[in-house]
Amino acid sequence: MNFLAHIYLSFGDDEVTIGNFVADSIKGNKYKHLPERIQKGILLHREIDTFTDAHPIAKLSSKRLHQNYSHYSRVIVDIFYDHFLAKNWNQYSRTPLNLFVDQFYDLLKDNYTVLPDATKRMIPYMMSDNWLLNYAQMDGISRVLSGMNRRTNNRSKMNEAIIDLEKHYDTFEIEFTAFFSELESFSKQKYISLCEY
Repeated sequence: MNFLAHIYLSFGDDEVTIGNFVADSIKGNKYKHLPERIQKGILLHREIDTFTDAHPIAKLSSKRLHQNYSHYSRVIVDIFYDHFLAKNWNQYSRTPLNLFVDQFYDLLKDNYTVLPDATKRMIPYMMSDNWLLNYAQMDGISRVLSGMNRRTNNRSKMNEAIIDLEKHYDTFEIEFTAFFSELESFSKQKYISLCEY
């Protein structure tokens, strides 16, 4: 899953949210210096990714893209799924998406000193273009995919995946809805086992 889902699946726990958000910037066990609940968020992130990668619905979505995007297809599906989460946000949260995003940006500012350098470099772009809020719009997703393509020196052609999203929009949305229901239940159970004493 991509940024918005990981933040949402931290269940309003600030330190867990930080860990869940920064986990991709931290390799192996190079997180032991961080506060304990941030460590728990990193572990929760990894559990979410493992569940997602192994899930038959996520695999089905990825397979639809594999011929054109090879190993990048999983990354693209993560972005597509964040789009559907943002678009249908009011089905998942009582907090409006714009307020949820603003609160998250404030959380990042308040915890800036503990963030990995890679995250610190990314944050200004994330905030200035308001990625999380703009996931809800097709042009926002198009910009994200174009940015990802540039980071692969245009090798991935991920910018073209917006066409695949438009072509198979209803199918991807049905798959997301079914998958996310299971992911949310799984993540809540993992959160409780990892983070609640």
